[in-house]
Amino acid sequence: MSKKDKHTEEVKDQVEEMVDESVEESSEKEAVNKEDQLKEEVEKEKDKFLRLFAEFENYKKRTSKERLELFKTAGQDVIVSMLPVLDDFDRAWKEIERSEDKNLIKGVELIHNKLKETLKGKGLEEIEVAAGDTFNADNHEAITQIPAPTEDMKGKIVDVIEKGYKLGDKVIRFPKVVTGQ
Repeated sequence: MSKKDKHTEEVKDQVEEMVDESVEESSEKEAVNKEDQLKEEVEKEKDKFLRLFAEFENYKKRTSKERLELFKTAGQDVIVSMLPVLDDFDRAWKEIERSEDKNLIKGVELIHNKLKETLKGKGLEEIEVAAGDTFNADNHEAITQIPAPTEDMKGKIVDVIEKGYKLGDKVIRFPKVVTGQ
């Protein structure tokens, strides 16, 4: 028997007890007063029951929502720990591209793409940032400021030191940038 059924039975028993008590006490009163009093008590119990039922429904909705959020971010720790490996792979890829060995380049490119696609399949997205974009402290992490190479680069991103990533809608690492002043 579920908690809801048990609680329903308890409420019914309480209502029956209250009805029985009310009937005994009010046997001396007029029939109209008895009926009104019983109706009032039954309405109070119905109200209690409806409130309890609504509270239980809200609890179920809240826990299912929390459970979905947990599943969405369950792999976050693993993915965050993979970000330095991905950064190293990107740096290695830039160096390997300079190589003359076409088979080496093709093999490493396949592995690089497979790693990126696997992480993308798990919900990882790169935050697109480029030199010349306007710096926003809410979306970027400024590592340092340097004198702007040109007047129009003041307050803008001069260089991207480390890529930023999102997992779903949540930023798990802000892009690290150098800004011009």
